[in-house]
Amino acid sequence: MWKDLYMNTILLSGGSGKRLWPLSNDIRSKQFIKIFRTNNGIYESMLQRMYTGLKNADNGCDITIATSKNQVSTIHNQLEEGYSLSVEPFRKNTFPAIVLAANYLHEIKRISMDESVVVCPIDSYVEDDFFKSIKELYRHVGLSESKILIMGVTPTYPSEKYGYVIPVDKAQFSEVTAFAEKPDKECAQQFIDKGALWNCGVFAFKLGYLIDKSHELLDYTGYSDLLDKYASLDSISFDNAILEKEKMIEVMKYEGKWKDLGTWNTLTEEMDDSILGKGVIADSCQNVHLVNSLDIPVLCMGVKNVVISASPEGILVSDKKESSYLKKYVESFDNTIKFTEKSWGTYRVIDIEPSSMTVRATLKKGHGMSYHAHANRDESWNITSGSGVVVIDGVEKAVEAGDVVVIRAGYKHTIKALTDMELIEVQFGTNIDVKDKVKYDLTNDFESCSRYDDSI
Repeated sequence: MWKDLYMNTILLSGGSGKRLWPLSNDIRSKQFIKIFRTNNGIYESMLQRMYTGLKNADNGCDITIATSKNQVSTIHNQLEEGYSLSVEPFRKNTFPAIVLAANYLHEIKRISMDESVVVCPIDSYVEDDFFKSIKELYRHVGLSESKILIMGVTPTYPSEKYGYVIPVDKAQFSEVTAFAEKPDKECAQQFIDKGALWNCGVFAFKLGYLIDKSHELLDYTGYSDLLDKYASLDSISFDNAILEKEKMIEVMKYEGKWKDLGTWNTLTEEMDDSILGKGVIADSCQNVHLVNSLDIPVLCMGVKNVVISASPEGILVSDKKESSYLKKYVESFDNTIKFTEKSWGTYRVIDIEPSSMTVRATLKKGHGMSYHAHANRDESWNITSGSGVVVIDGVEKAVEAGDVVVIRAGYKHTIKALTDMELIEVQFGTNIDVKDKVKYDLTNDFESCSRYDDSI
């Protein structure tokens, strides 16, 4: 028997959202879309499923999420506590992100170089036995002489979308002889016949191994220095930088369910309901899924093998298989973010005019926006429900449903919700830009308001 271990886990949450347009965007990537129904009838995201699964398998699991700056607020919105963030100052590939997170674990969280770490993508669709296997992988790091242990999934078909791990034999733990990156169908089948496994992006190592290895490849002295030099780092995957060059690698076979839900076609295969949001699918339809985040109904009649998705970003009507190719079209669209989740609530653009933009914002009880100012636009807040406190240049005022607040350009301002709140914000100006925002420390202007959430 072996003693129970609390895992050190790095969850990779990166990438932009093109393949699941119009629900996903550069801030709201696929792992944040709440599309999976839980036992109590609410919907959760891949991020929430992964977090819950790890905590159920190991309640003391130490979770660090490696992410980019523009995803921080969404993570805070979806997870209440029990995790840390390693934030990339610039979006790079998986190798720099993992090295940054490893140094964060060692220098900021004081994790020993002798401890093991598991790295796992945040956007895999898995079931409970997957998390038990992760813990087994973690445990085996301390028993193996290999530098890296990876999890390999037993293939269910000769996929051309996944990379393959080729082991020495078909044992549960085996040395790795080679990797193959997305072969054609014929080669994939030949690999499978020889016992090859899908590379699902889950691997484990001793923290000291990776930090020492990173110093061989990168010129930096520690965590702070790495942050300072991050913009100059090459964008390279962990597979290319480490896995393909390391000789002492072992693979653990996993025979349970695993799926990369990277397209609408694969995502709808795992949806519990054919309709999310307002809509009707007529009996004349076959194999149709509707995902509608707008406040208007969508009616589907007489169509087959189709996915329909509607959001403030746009509307998609596509054959399910054809939906895999939408990225090349989406790249030409206006990329203005029209919906996002913040640490304090949600933000949805409902109208854009040449000299104004109208937004609906919801705030969670006890949360508030950052204390900030805009140089080039005025704003008005029409409180439509709930109550809260507004601060404008250090002056506090209670507000409730029916109140209107006007903020002139250059004035520092924030709002905190005393109950769940909703407001309509209208921005006025000829140069409305998301970058026109300067944040301030609220306590410098109003000491008693220091409890405001100014983390974003």
